[in-house]
Amino acid sequence: MVLAAIKRVLLGSPFANSRLIHERLTKVRALGVFSSDPLSSSAYSAEEIMLVLMVAGAGALYLTLPITGALLALLWIVRLSYLQTIRAYPSGGGAYTVARENLGLAPGLIAAAALMVDYVLTVAVSVAAGVAAITSALPVLFDLRVALSLVAIAVITWGNLRGVRESGAMFGLPTYFFIFAFGGMIVVGLFKLGIGDAPGTLLHSAQPSAGLAATSGLSLFLVLRAFSSGAAAVTGIEAISNGVPAFKPPESRNARVTMQWEAGFLGFLLLGVAFLAIRYGIVPNHDETVVSILGREVLGKNILYYAYQVATAGVLFLAANTAYADFPRLAAILGRDRFAPRQLTFRGDRLGFSNGIMLLGAAASVLLILFQAEITRLIPLYILGVFISMTFSQSGMVRHWLRLRERGWRTSLVLNGIGAVATGVVVLIVGATKVTQGAWISILGMISLLAVFVLVRRHYDWVGARVQVDEKDSPLAVPQAVPLQPGGPREHVVVPVDEINKITLGAIAAAREISPLVTAVHLTDDRQSAEEFRTHWDRSIPDIPLLFIESPYRAFIAPLVAFLERARGSRSGQRVTLMLPVLVTHHWWERLLHNRDLQRLKGLAEQLGSVRVVEFRFDPTTIRTRS
Repeated sequence: MVLAAIKRVLLGSPFANSRLIHERLTKVRALGVFSSDPLSSSAYSAEEIMLVLMVAGAGALYLTLPITGALLALLWIVRLSYLQTIRAYPSGGGAYTVARENLGLAPGLIAAAALMVDYVLTVAVSVAAGVAAITSALPVLFDLRVALSLVAIAVITWGNLRGVRESGAMFGLPTYFFIFAFGGMIVVGLFKLGIGDAPGTLLHSAQPSAGLAATSGLSLFLVLRAFSSGAAAVTGIEAISNGVPAFKPPESRNARVTMQWEAGFLGFLLLGVAFLAIRYGIVPNHDETVVSILGREVLGKNILYYAYQVATAGVLFLAANTAYADFPRLAAILGRDRFAPRQLTFRGDRLGFSNGIMLLGAAASVLLILFQAEITRLIPLYILGVFISMTFSQSGMVRHWLRLRERGWRTSLVLNGIGAVATGVVVLIVGATKVTQGAWISILGMISLLAVFVLVRRHYDWVGARVQVDEKDSPLAVPQAVPLQPGGPREHVVVPVDEINKITLGAIAAAREISPLVTAVHLTDDRQSAEEFRTHWDRSIPDIPLLFIESPYRAFIAPLVAFLERARGSRSGQRVTLMLPVLVTHHWWERLLHNRDLQRLKGLAEQLGSVRVVEFRFDPTTIRTRS
């Protein structure tokens, strides 16, 4: 009870399912939620390009601008490609869905694994960059960067656990503050250049011969490495197509408009920072970020500079929120398809996929601790996953248009084809230039996730084959594994049921051995699925009454405990027995794949005093299946 009260204070009152549609996002809020990741990359993309070019000397930094131009071309290609995806998949066109439907299961799972790795790294990189912005303005905090990163993740996780609408309000305003502050800095910087009120620049202070001498040894490989480092600017652009269902109706149109806004803002910020960094002669160093140095040069070290740094740090922290919007949703889809634990499909009190939210926060925290919140060490792990998923997604869309040939399919085919080729080339570039710098860790993570997907699905299929009901099965046909002592004639046996399988039938048979008075109880938060379940129940077990308990807040334990209390007091002298259908697991990892709510229910029911709790334990290892 104490834990429940603390949870209520931290997260607020539960939301009913009827509020789900009201938790949808407007275009303005959606831009804040989904676009913080790509927009925030303008705070470190130019710096990552410059750090690579510095290997060839400061004279090579002039290439920052053309490389940024190439990234803008890639951004525009990806944007046009994903606009076609949104049009074709108005209910949400994530890489997993598109690749699986059009290319097959294996490509879909590869895309899902790549995306999940990318989402974790998005959180880690964004938070590490946010901390770098803080320590650039306040160097005294440099040694606390890991602790600051963990605090930031805790706050973002808490905001998402409170619910979609509140996270939209919480994270939307800082995103717009960043656009205003960063855009304002760029405008002021351009104005100062226009009136000649700017320091000596790299382009004009270096003699052409010196620049050529510095870059004479500049290899194509180094340029490609710089491009792959800056390609972080394009990551996150796909988030809107993944999250179309989160928009208010008309979802598809609103998502397309929001993506147009996003690309326009991002292009302006990327080009503006790269141009000013070169014209102001900014050279990256270890102690301060490029955008901090640029802001200090343009604005001066005053209140405007500190507000600018706050905006930068804020949007970098909140860039992680894009991953928080999509990772739990993708995990829920994989759980629904039995490639991930089913607990990831459950919505929490505030309508978010709470288990997925907490899993993402935990994984990103581990990365930040291992890599000491150093963005330079994290960046090589980044990028590869998202471009792999983009390539599979765009290739799937090519197959989609070739297969369906809907109106306007030729134009969409060309755009998605160009997108597939462009993102595929980036995968090759990143793989060739980053694999020895840490990209191998991302590849290992993807392979590990694929192995988990296969093992989880294999386990669920194995259990499913053993609990599946055959036509000859009936409640009395399933043998009782543990002898039970019959109770008195006035005993009322309550059996919670979730689906009709051999575990349910065995529990019903065990309940009948105790008393002829048996009630099956099914909790539901959806009337349509409840009616479908009743039809199936009446056809399979017509002589056992089925009672529905509506749970609009998706709670399982509290409504059942309340029902047991009512049943206990309904008739004087009548004993209530709770029969729990329990699946026996033999390994710790198996317990992670199955709901443990029944064990919590058992503990609370036993505290009621006059309620007896009996378990029907079903061991699938003792069941043989037909070959």
